[in-house]
Amino acid sequence: MPDSLQRLFNVRPEERLPVLLAVLFFFCVLTALMVLRPAREALGLRGGIEAVRWLFIGTALVTLLVNPLFGLLVSRLPRLRFIAATYLFFAASLGAFYLLMTLAPGAVGVASGQVFYVWFSVFNLFVTMLFWALMADRFSLAQGKRFFGLIAVGGTCGAIFGPWLAGRLAEPLGTPALLLVAIGFLLLALTAACGVALCQPHRPRESDDEAPVVDERERIGGSAWAGLRALTRSRYLLGIAAYVVILAIMATFLYFTRLQMVAALGDDLDLRTAWFARIDLITQVATLVMQALVAGHLMKRLGVAFTLALLPMTTLLGFIGLAMVGSLAALIAFEAAFRAVQRALMRPARETLYTVTSREEKYKAKAAIDTFVYRAGDVVGAQVEGALGRLGMGLAAVASVAVPLALAWAALALWLGRTQGHIAAEADAPASTTTLDSQGRPS
Repeated sequence: MPDSLQRLFNVRPEERLPVLLAVLFFFCVLTALMVLRPAREALGLRGGIEAVRWLFIGTALVTLLVNPLFGLLVSRLPRLRFIAATYLFFAASLGAFYLLMTLAPGAVGVASGQVFYVWFSVFNLFVTMLFWALMADRFSLAQGKRFFGLIAVGGTCGAIFGPWLAGRLAEPLGTPALLLVAIGFLLLALTAACGVALCQPHRPRESDDEAPVVDERERIGGSAWAGLRALTRSRYLLGIAAYVVILAIMATFLYFTRLQMVAALGDDLDLRTAWFARIDLITQVATLVMQALVAGHLMKRLGVAFTLALLPMTTLLGFIGLAMVGSLAALIAFEAAFRAVQRALMRPARETLYTVTSREEKYKAKAAIDTFVYRAGDVVGAQVEGALGRLGMGLAAVASVAVPLALAWAALALWLGRTQGHIAAEADAPASTTTLDSQGRPS
């Protein structure tokens, strides 16, 4: 890699291979997800928009039930084995759906479509959660600040490539074949994950800018319920959970606002599809540019706290502007800015928060936060937005809820960034001094 590109992407020579494998890993994960997303939307919406609000509740309940099972895997198996078990389970589930769609197409109705909607939502959360958990376990905090943004580029490229591939293959091969394509990309993702985990230093790190060394035969251990219990014992993890809940609420407000504004344009399916495509295209391009050129440098120079606070401030200004203007053009600008900041800046910064936690918390507590807690936020957002709509209150009412919530969100972001810095500094302090553990308590 030439020196100019090395400076641009903040990647050192010895880090090139694991970073490239991580980019490939995320590309394959997002390609698998986005290949299936059109089928998920088509099947889930057969019951109408109001039914989607209740599917959010179903997804939250399923993630709550699945978390102890995932925690048991993490406790009993080494890192690569529980990652492989999770990905292979979802691949096998896709195979079962494929057989149902091809051998018994008459059984695919509203109920089975809603089952697939909930299953896909759980699948989406767990495979992306595991990706970022491995990144937080594989790289140090300083490394995360430098190139988590670059790694996220792989996901954005997959999010662009997946729908394109689905559009090219759906007509000649049929929708069920897309499930087989997704299985193939999941297996490629698992291969890349093995490469990321195994391609690590063979000596203990000498500075906070070097990757930690993990014995792949080591079991994390602990209880299957440790992830949920950790949330009740750690102010730091509770802060991350609160940040994620507010994120989900804001994203849900924006999601249903988009559905309603595009639906108001008319009933023509092609018209709606074209507008959704335009919004997605603008969002993906903005995200890709920001990830490639800005993310790593911004987090490294301005810090995690400021980077985490960018999305709350973007949300605050966006809802104020949307309430004042109320046009589709304003919505497109707001959503493009929201998604670009969320995916290019906030998500990599949020994932660095876990680099200072214990390995058990990286996988178990993170799983609880990124699946059940996130979906609980979805439920709250969907029900609040629905209540405001039933009362006949428009965008001004949504903004009246979103703006004060965004201010609290920004304050929480700053606290999380400062707390992360304190935990990291105390962890690197001499053993003779008082230190804090990952839960913010003296050890």
